[in-house]
Amino acid sequence: MIAFLTGRVAARGAGTAVIDVGGVGMTVQCTPSALSRLHVGETGTVATSLVVREESLTLFGFADDDEKHLFEQLQTASGVGPRLALAMLSVHSPSSLRHAVSTEDTTALTRVPGIGKKGAQRIVLELRGKLDAPVLTDGTLPGSEAAGTGSEPNGAWRGQVVSGLVNLGWSAKDAEAAASAVAAEAEHTDDVAVLLRSALRRLSRA
Repeated sequence: MIAFLTGRVAARGAGTAVIDVGGVGMTVQCTPSALSRLHVGETGTVATSLVVREESLTLFGFADDDEKHLFEQLQTASGVGPRLALAMLSVHSPSSLRHAVSTEDTTALTRVPGIGKKGAQRIVLELRGKLDAPVLTDGTLPGSEAAGTGSEPNGAWRGQVVSGLVNLGWSAKDAEAAASAVAAEAEHTDDVAVLLRSALRRLSRA
C-alpha cells in the first residue's frame, strides 16, 4: 500500500498530477482539493490509494486522509468504482457526502455525473449508517509544508475549473459557462476546489 507521496510536482493537468519521487514520475488521479494544493515546480504531498486491476495500477490522490478513507468506503457500495468515487469527491466535500447519505438526500447525490436517481437510492441504502466519522488530522500530511488554503494566483483558477468539469464529462461550452457563473465568487476566494464544486452545483441545477 502506498499511503502518500511527497516529491516535486512535475506536471499538473485536468484531474491529474505527476509527482517526481526520487526520479520516478508518478501519475496520480486527484480530487480538486488535492490538485489545488499542488504547484508545478514545488514540493507537494498527497495521501494516496492504489487501485489494482488486472490491466492497470492506478494511484488516486487526496488532500488528506479523510478524503482517502471516504473514497475507499464509497467503493463498498455496489456500482461505485474508483472513478465514480472520485467524481463524488469532486462534486462534494467529505462532510457534505456524509450528510447526504445520512439524511437520504438523493438529490445531492444525483448532482454527481454518472449517478441517477436509482443509483443514488442504492448508495443511500447500502451506505447509510456505515460511513465512519471524519478522520481527524492536523490538516497536513507527513513531509508536507503547511497545507495552506489551496489558492491559486489570481485568474489561474478558471482554466483548472474548466478542465476539471470537462474531465468529469461536461462539454467545453457548458464548462466555460459554469466558470463564468462563479467568477463573482472568485473575487472572494480562488480555492479551485471550492469554485469547482460551486460550478458543478450550478450545472446540476441547469
